[in-house]
Amino acid sequence: MIKKLYQSETLAIGLALFSMFFGAGNIIFPLAVGQYAGDKNLYAMMGLILTAAIMPIAGVIAMILFEGDYRRFFGRLGHMPGFLLALTVITLLGPLGSTPRCIALTYTTLSTAFLSMPMPLFSALACGVIFLFTIKKNYILTLLGWVLTPVLLASLIAIILTGLATPHEISKIDEANLNLFLHGLKEGYNTMDLLAAFFFSSTILTILKLRSQDPAAGTHLNIAYKASVVGAILLGLVYIGFSYLAAFHGQDLAINGKDELLAAITLKIAGSHAGLLVCIAISFACLTTAIALISAYSDFMQTEVLRNKIRYEYVLIGSLLATYLVSIFEFSGISAFLGPVLEISYPGLIVLTFLNIANRLTGLKLLKLPVFATFIGSAWVYFYY
Repeated sequence: MIKKLYQSETLAIGLALFSMFFGAGNIIFPLAVGQYAGDKNLYAMMGLILTAAIMPIAGVIAMILFEGDYRRFFGRLGHMPGFLLALTVITLLGPLGSTPRCIALTYTTLSTAFLSMPMPLFSALACGVIFLFTIKKNYILTLLGWVLTPVLLASLIAIILTGLATPHEISKIDEANLNLFLHGLKEGYNTMDLLAAFFFSSTILTILKLRSQDPAAGTHLNIAYKASVVGAILLGLVYIGFSYLAAFHGQDLAINGKDELLAAITLKIAGSHAGLLVCIAISFACLTTAIALISAYSDFMQTEVLRNKIRYEYVLIGSLLATYLVSIFEFSGISAFLGPVLEISYPGLIVLTFLNIANRLTGLKLLKLPVFATFIGSAWVYFYY
């Protein structure tokens, strides 16, 4: 009985991790990679999976080794640099980046399929729904793990299987394999999953500790580690499915941007009645991620910045108001801002992750010089190449 409960907890957390990670970027960028890479999709997918599935799990493992304490994780860079980096990361995940991007993608996809509603009104309604689901933090994992994620997975699997079973003609791509690998690598940055791993891990470990009857035994760490593997496998499989879906059916589509890809492909392979399927898949994917992101951001602001001087409910409302203002710039506008920031910051965060893992496993002290040098080097490459 205990074994079954343990396994059930592991699966629930693994499903919750998957749904937390799988948001707007995880839908669009695998599709964009597949559409771009065509018959050489394998090479681009290797790059994407490295930065969008393997690296986030490395981030989860690093945070597990630090027992979910992001203050210690980032604090190894120094108190103020570590705090500022953590604040920047969580703000990009929250109201200035990933959360409004989830709302914007939902709006674009539903509008392509059947929705007729002004963006400001839709965004306001979406923020209201997110507030209702986020206000009761204790129920987030249960909601994500056993309610929302199964619906999300069923919708994604249905879309992928329909596309793979539909007759197709894949385009021939005249591009070097290495260039396609690097393209997939950079598109993986845009999923922002490594950034999310730092704070999702902390949230999950905190809740598991509260649930555990014997926290000192480290059972919650074992569950979190195994759940991260479950999440990584699910992410990788969906990325592969989505990329080949776009490689097979993504050519010659009448679309204005990447954010219209999923709706256009689904309508192409399944007809006009697929609007409901698109609605379910996008709404649940983006809703689950937005719930997790805004909860993590509000927690950080309340405890680390405001020092618990303001109630969580008020911080959450302020976070959603900021999210609303950014979301009305729509997907393309938000991505135009996020792209350069992620391309500059991601390599440094990768170095930080692996050096922190090495510190916990081997006692390696080296950190500040290589991390700051990587940030500077990434900025130099971006602006001068």
